[in-house]
Amino acid sequence: MFKDWKKITIGTVTAATILGSALLMSGTASAETILRFSHTDNPGGSRQAAAEVFAAKVSEYTEGRYKVRIYPAGQLANDPKAIEQLQLGGVDFTVSATGSYATHMPTLNLTAMPFLVDSYEQGWELYDNSAWLKGEFDKLPEKGFRVLSTWEAGFRSFTTTSPLNSPKDAEGQKMRVYPNDMIRWTMEAIGFQTVVMPITDVYLSIQQGVVNGQENPVDTIKSLRFYEVAPYITLTRHVYSPLPLTISEQTWQKLSEEDRKAIKKAAKESSEFSRKLVRDSVDSQIEEMKAAGATVVAPEIGPFREAVKSVYAKAKDIYGDDVAKILADAEAIRTKFPTQ
Repeated sequence: MFKDWKKITIGTVTAATILGSALLMSGTASAETILRFSHTDNPGGSRQAAAEVFAAKVSEYTEGRYKVRIYPAGQLANDPKAIEQLQLGGVDFTVSATGSYATHMPTLNLTAMPFLVDSYEQGWELYDNSAWLKGEFDKLPEKGFRVLSTWEAGFRSFTTTSPLNSPKDAEGQKMRVYPNDMIRWTMEAIGFQTVVMPITDVYLSIQQGVVNGQENPVDTIKSLRFYEVAPYITLTRHVYSPLPLTISEQTWQKLSEEDRKAIKKAAKESSEFSRKLVRDSVDSQIEEMKAAGATVVAPEIGPFREAVKSVYAKAKDIYGDDVAKILADAEAIRTKFPTQ
């Protein structure tokens, strides 16, 4: 279905002329209403590719009533600011790690618990069918935005300026984290000092020695070229980190029922595209980074799993019964989709 995605360009998606300020009207839209989509991935990354698919599908399924204009690479905002802009109606769509939304729904921190799932299939089942997670997502419209579908980013791993073969190597090292308690607790449990900063500042901060590394999925590491300044890639896969695609609730409430269905259909199909693209690209991305000079290792995971056990206890102290609920869903999913 998406074999020609590379032919889709931002120019194609945004070629429509903006008529005046193109305001949404209650239940209807002008012939070419522009919707703004902000994300922090580079133009050559998977988020941009999926955004182009989404934009094309929105235009197709709304018969041209809506055109999605994409702003990549943090042009409009970093991830936390883009979510704030969703709430204010300043942007219409964004896509970010689930933990980024936890500022507004703290229980979503629990999706970033370390080693919660072990495979893409398990992760997809969690995000598509976990009763607990569906319930949490259903609360988001009252926060000013709602989840349309979930795009893929993959499992988080490390890029550092020196080798990271075990938690012992983390001692005295500064690790960039985004504003998420679970990620911060996990990094500190491993042994890092943590520094919170937007992803758009990370490359230069590593280059200048402000931090010694960062952790993100392989797709993000490759897209944002972190391996250039932190050439030791350690494949811990410590957190599954997909990307909910969200729409401003202000925008959603102004859509007709027909256009809501069209946008949800576009969101679902762009999710399918994103998941296949990211899953199928990981091995080649690793090889490309190795060819560019990166050192890639798959360490013994046992010491890392042992180091982060305290994170679960801390989560239970703060989130109580919610921890048991998501862990029960994850255990059932691991049983249903066992890894080899």
